[in-house]
Amino acid sequence: MAVPKRKMSRSNTRTRRSQWKASRPSLTTCPRCRDTKLPHQACPTCGTYNNRQVVTTA
Repeated sequence: MAVPKRKMSRSNTRTRRSQWKASRPSLTTCPRCRDTKLPHQACPTCGTYNNRQVVTTA
């Protein structure tokens, strides 16, 4: 198993970790109810996907 030869400096560690960002999810609008939803997912509001009713909503 690989083991580091020397301690990594604080600036190098922080520089590397600066790229670990949470990205905002891309949202699309549902063509039926005009509510926002994740792409390639069934709409949580009306339960449609690709203009078909796939989930029954209460």
